[in-house]
Amino acid sequence: QVQLVESGGGLVQPGGSLRLSCAASGSIFSINAMHWYRQAPGKQRELVASITSRGTTNYADSVKGRFTISRDNAKNTVYLQMNSLKPEDTAVYYCKMTIRSVGSGGYYLSDYWGQGTQVTVSS
Repeated sequence: QVQLVESGGGLVQPGGSLRLSCAASGSIFSINAMHWYRQAPGKQRELVASITSRGTTNYADSVKGRFTISRDNAKNTVYLQMNSLKPEDTAVYYCKMTIRSVGSGGYYLSDYWGQGTQVTVSS
């Protein structure tokens, strides 16, 4: 069983910063790509940032230069540093990881999601 737990959301003023964390636990053999998504009210979930197992990163155009994704493989954790936040960044943020887990029948490769954390940017 694998579980992802997010933390770090909250209320921040425009121009402020927040750091999100997402830690995976359970019967983990390895973790491939890690991602952050967000979903604003009335909108579809969108990909914000990704990082491969080798550390290659990609960002949505709307957050380039403001957000930074990073990972700590020893802690099975992905981070999202968000700077210069704007009201349009307000959303529920979700992490997703592609994880190879170990079970009684062998190895399993699946995508796992965090529970989501609310980020609100408002004065």
